[in-house]
Amino acid sequence: MLRVTLRQLSVFEAVVRQSSFSRAAAALHLTQPAVSMQIKQMEETIGLALFEQLGKKIFLTEAGRELYHYSRLIAQQLEEAESVFDRLKGVDYGNLKLSVASTANYFAPELLAAFCARYPKITVSLDVTNREALLQQLAHNETDMVIMGQPPEGHDLVAESFMRNPLVVIANPGHPLAGQKKIDLPRLAQEVFLVREPGSGTRSAMERFFEEHAVALRTGMVMNTNEAIKQAVQAGMGLAVVSAHTVALELETGRLVLLDVEAFPIMRFWYVVHRQNKRLSPAATAFKTFLLNEAATLAKPLPTEAGAPSGQAARRRRK
Repeated sequence: MLRVTLRQLSVFEAVVRQSSFSRAAAALHLTQPAVSMQIKQMEETIGLALFEQLGKKIFLTEAGRELYHYSRLIAQQLEEAESVFDRLKGVDYGNLKLSVASTANYFAPELLAAFCARYPKITVSLDVTNREALLQQLAHNETDMVIMGQPPEGHDLVAESFMRNPLVVIANPGHPLAGQKKIDLPRLAQEVFLVREPGSGTRSAMERFFEEHAVALRTGMVMNTNEAIKQAVQAGMGLAVVSAHTVALELETGRLVLLDVEAFPIMRFWYVVHRQNKRLSPAATAFKTFLLNEAATLAKPLPTEAGAPSGQAARRRRK
C-alpha cells in the first residue's frame, strides 16, 4: 500500500505550483528543510525520484508527473466530499469559487453584493481573468463555475445565458463620425480599430461579425485590458468595439461616445458555465439560480443607443 499522507500531497503540489522548494515553503509558512524532508519521505515511500534539478531549476520526473495527476484527482474528490457535507448542512453555509471574464467584472461585483447580502454566511472566492484562463480552470476543475461570453462547443460544459451583452462601437467625442446617423459598415473600413488580444471573446465576436458582412477592418494596437482600450480611444488613437457594460461611466462623463452604426449593437449574452458532471455545492447551486432568475433585473440599464445622453445633458434629463 502506498503510504502517502494528504499533508505530503499538499506540500508536493505546492512545490509543483511554485517550481521551487523555497517559494513553496514560504507559501505554506514552513521552513525549506521541512518541505525538503516531506518530499524526501515521499520519494523513499514511492521508491522513485519526483523532481530533478537542472541548473537552478527543478522539473518533475515521469514519476512526479504521474503523482501530480493522482494528487489532483484526490484533491477534487475531497472538494466534492466537502460539497456533499455542505449540502447536508444547508445553503446557509459553504464556499463558492467563482471566476469571471475581465469584461464581466464591470457588473459581477454588484451581483455578488446582492447575493452575499442574501446569503451572508457563504464565503465567495472571486478570480478575474481572461477567456483562455477561464477555459483552463474549467478543464482542470479548479473553479465551481465561470461567467463568460459565448462558451466553446464540444468541451463537456453546461452553459446557460442569464443576461444580454451588447457590443457597441466607441469613439473619441471629437471623431469625425461622432454624431453622424446610420453610419454604414463599409465606412468603418477606413478607420483604425483598437482590439483585444487573440482569443478574447469580444475580439472573436467582432471579427466574426465584420467577416460575415464582408468588411475588412484595419487593426491598430492590440491590448489585453478594456481599460487600455478605452484610454487609447479617448486619446484619439482609433475606434473600438467593446461591451456596453465597460463604458457606462465614460459615456456618462462625455469622455467617449457611441457611434450610430448600422447593425449595431452586436447582441451577445453572458453565460454561467460549469463542467457537465460537476457536483455543485448548495452555495454554487444557489448562486446559479440567483443569476438565472434575477441578474437581468438587478443589473443597471445599459446605454446601447448612439447619442445616449452623457455628462451634464444626462443629469438635466434625470431632473
